[in-house]
Amino acid sequence: MVDPDARSALDPPPVLEAEVEPPPGSAPDDGGAVDSHCHLFLMDEEAAAVVSTAKEAGVGRMVCVGIDPETSRRAAELAQSFRGVFATAGMHPHTASAFDRRAGSVIEELLADPMVVGVGETGLDYYRRLSPVGDQHRAFRTHIGLSRESGKPLVVHVRDAWEDAMRILEEEGAERVVLHCFSGDERLAAEAESRGYFVSFAGNLTYPKTEHLRRAAGALSADRILVETDSPFLTPQALRGSDNHPANVLETLRILSEVRNLDLHGMVARTTANALAAFPLIR
Repeated sequence: MVDPDARSALDPPPVLEAEVEPPPGSAPDDGGAVDSHCHLFLMDEEAAAVVSTAKEAGVGRMVCVGIDPETSRRAAELAQSFRGVFATAGMHPHTASAFDRRAGSVIEELLADPMVVGVGETGLDYYRRLSPVGDQHRAFRTHIGLSRESGKPLVVHVRDAWEDAMRILEEEGAERVVLHCFSGDERLAAEAESRGYFVSFAGNLTYPKTEHLRRAAGALSADRILVETDSPFLTPQALRGSDNHPANVLETLRILSEVRNLDLHGMVARTTANALAAFPLIR
């Protein structure tokens, strides 16, 4: 079993009534909730069973995020195999040292596939530092360029590296950005919002010691919020002790709806509309 804690990434303000319904033309969507970040290829259970369980729970779309050329190719294969599954292609900062010309060519080739809907995950991880910081910066900047060239959103991993990550995103002119498994505070959330980035919350939103995440989630504009599982990691608090699954995004949505003072149906509709805006090719 994968360790649910392997990665990590008060009172909310009043919510305006207009927040309940997504903007005209973008929702409601009849496809159910969206898990904006999962790793189906890392799960012990067969992908077919995972996808089926998620759909039965009301999760209609899943973005299966690649972490290196091999898993990015596998994610693309899964997207071709299962309706409602989409892929991204990129190199995780843990393996940034292996991001050479061959790896870049594979990822660039995959990005030509319409089922590959984003670039990444990429970014900076100073907590584990499994690749030297210089290699992480180099790979991150290259991925930002790939995002610009392809027109596909950039899926960004940041851990203990917010200052450098936000600086590089600004320096490279990144525009379509999804901050995966957000671990920052209200100030960082506000900065991300001011730049037009999407901020994605995972199962750690539900943990007792992450009140700063709930504060950030409560303060953000409604149209900037995404939800994810990061499966098989970061199982929500109520389900700890087992691997995470895309179906469990509903538990994170439940907590998020409480933080935002919305009913669950409204929270699903809002985050689904946001996911369709963040990843246009999942429509």
